[in-house]
Amino acid sequence: MMKIAKNSVVTINYTLTDEGGEVIDTSNGREPLSYIQGMGNIIPGLESSLDGRSAGDTFKVSVRPVDAYGERDEKRVVSVARDRFEGVEVLEVGMQFRAEGGSGGSQIVTVTAVGEDTVTIDANHPLAGKTLNFEVEVVNVREATAEELSHGHVHGPGGAH
Repeated sequence: MMKIAKNSVVTINYTLTDEGGEVIDTSNGREPLSYIQGMGNIIPGLESSLDGRSAGDTFKVSVRPVDAYGERDEKRVVSVARDRFEGVEVLEVGMQFRAEGGSGGSQIVTVTAVGEDTVTIDANHPLAGKTLNFEVEVVNVREATAEELSHGHVHGPGGAH
């Protein structure tokens, strides 16, 4: 039976809960998640906990923020002029936007407050600073194809479409 190692395609069912046991995300009722081990497609703490496991394995793992989405950084919460949201009729707390970064990359920001002339946005990942609890079932493990490795993601069911 093949064990999970770098460059293997791994298919898992999972349920992710926060510290309070609230379900944040789950593959229940959907296709399982397929990814390539060692490509950084999933958070590091989950990926390392899958190393060496085989199809049929089930386990629980708690992933600290440092191995998930990092700690919250209050410097990433900023107020910007309301006119930066030109063309957006209604701005509400909780809305998310893709913001272009200075280095050409982009990131998701969440609106946390809306004022008369300013809007407060938070560029932290919504799960930053949180310990994430996963229940995982390894469904399948196989070799990645050369094409999948060159593209950096899985093709076919559960992968990129």
